[in-house]
Amino acid sequence: MKRIGCTGHQTLSVATRQRVVEAMMVELSDLQEDVLGVTCLAEGADQAFALAMLARGGRLHVVIPSKDYESSFRSNEARSAYNSLLQLATSRSEMDFSTAGEDAYLAAGQEVADQSDILLAVWDGRPAGGKGGTADIVAYARQRGMDVRIIWPPGSTRQ
Repeated sequence: MKRIGCTGHQTLSVATRQRVVEAMMVELSDLQEDVLGVTCLAEGADQAFALAMLARGGRLHVVIPSKDYESSFRSNEARSAYNSLLQLATSRSEMDFSTAGEDAYLAAGQEVADQSDILLAVWDGRPAGGKGGTADIVAYARQRGMDVRIIWPPGSTRQ
């Protein structure tokens, strides 16, 4: 079984989210074996990845950054999507942080990378906006010698 992790921006435009799902479906369709998606189910890229993984027939393992992670979602829509996708996961693990924040996000992102054979990164190539951002996780995975595949389709934008 191939384990595919995801890291990526949370604030994607609606059009970008659709492009990202399509690009992920292409990446995932190239894999000829059973796949397990590893994700934190954060708003944006992670939730798009989970949808693509499930559409492909894969399974999900969710890394939950903190005990209060659900309360960190900025919108009811994203929180609802998180809960719905979490119910579809075959397994989950929770990091040892009481509250969500940069340290929890960094540790969870590194855990996603550690549990993956390939890391899909929905990344515009810019530095992280805060500790634990997409650029930090990409750098961590590359330092480990992982297969990191950048997904940023032409015309993509962040909100």
